[in-house]
Parts: sequence; C-alpha cells; structure tokens
Amino acid sequence: WVEEEAPDVLCLQETKCGVSAVPPEVRALPGLPHQFWASAEGRPGYSGVGLLTKTEPLNVTYGIGDPEHDADGRVVTAEFPSLFVVCAYVPNAGRGLVRLEPRLRFDAAFLEFLRRLDAQKPVLLCGDLNVAHAEIDLCHPRANRANPGFTPQEREGFTRLLGAGFVDSFRHLYPEARGAFTFWTYLGGARARNVGWRLDYAVLSRRLLGSLCDSKIRSTVAGSDHCPITALLAV
Repeated sequence: WVEEEAPDVLCLQETKCGVSAVPPEVRALPGLPHQFWASAEGRPGYSGVGLLTKTEPLNVTYGIGDPEHDADGRVVTAEFPSLFVVCAYVPNAGRGLVRLEPRLRFDAAFLEFLRRLDAQKPVLLCGDLNVAHAEIDLCHPRANRANPGFTPQEREGFTRLLGAGFVDSFRHLYPEARGAFTFWTYLGGARARNVGWRLDYAVLSRRLLGSLCDSKIRSTVAGSDHCPITALLAV
C-alpha cells in the first residue's frame, strides 16, 4: 500500500521497535531512503515513532525538550525548506485514567514545543493524538465521557492546540462528516460495524491552509486497529 501511495513523507506511530529492529522490508521501501526512528529507552516493545522521507530533511530532532516524556520516543520532527513535519504518538491516559495527569503534562509541553516551531516556519503535525475532539469524532460519545481519549481535560487540550493557531485539516474540510473514524478496537467486530474513534490527525499551522489540497481517512486500508490518514499539501 505504501509503495502504491508513494508518499513524500510517511509517519508511523506506536512502532514498538528500536532502530535495530526495523524490518528489512521497511528499511528497503523504495522512494523513502531517509528514515528516522525513535523508541522508548530501556522499554522494548513500547511506544516509538518513525518518520520516512523521499528527500533529505534540512534537520531532524527527537523529542520535545521535556525529560519527563522524551525517553518514551514519541516525537520526531523533520525540517524542510517550507515547513516542519512532526510525527507524534501522544500518551494514552490509560485504563481507569491512571495516566491522565502525565498525559495532560505532555499536552502542555507539546503545545509549547509546537508553538516554538511555528514561530520559525509553518508546522504539519501528523500522528496518533489519542483524543477524539468532539462528539462527532467517536461512535458512542455519551458512554465514553470518562474514558481515556474523551475526557473533558484531553478534549480541552486539543481545543487549546486549535486556539494557538493550528487547524484540524480533516474537520476543516469536512465539518459535518459523520462516521469518519481512524481507530476501531479488535473486539466485537467493531470495525465491520464502524464503531470507532477518530484519534489520528493531520494538524497544520493556520497559514498553511492555502496549501491544503485534501485530508483523507483511508478506512479501507487494513493491517492495524488504526487506518492510515493522508494529508495532501501543495508546498
């Protein structure tokens, strides 16, 4: 599927593997020779992201400059001439919301990181942000108000991101689209019934809106409990 799509940049989240464990068929993906991987320090099989590009970035950084979170390998940022591309896997608040407070601290630190980038040049943030922002973004909002990914605090964090000059590209283009989900639990045939959540986003600096061509949810692509999303920009 990746070969058919031939993306300029491919962002992967929750890779659960260090650099040495990246499968050779991924290493050898045609058209994506520049690959940058982050993984959790001392925690094999946990978290991790990868950013693969067709052209070599001007610069690549890892993390957000916050020692509490950077050891988890959650963020890789590539700088290109016209924008930054940020690949991110935001922490889950955990069953019973046991990790809600660390998650909220991440949200605050991450927003400051994005603001610092945006002060230099526009930003495209791609990733699993582990939040369904509005009721339209999950199948059963009423039943999930106290569950990770739909707490008022997590949703408010996303609202603050938008208020800082960033735009949810999909919802900007398709404000009324219902049933547009990117994650379905493996349990109970949820995907076949489209009982899902929209947790994966392409968020961009507002001044990039003139370059936004489309933002797609590729819900027919199998292989994970998440589906890919695609952002198309003319930059």
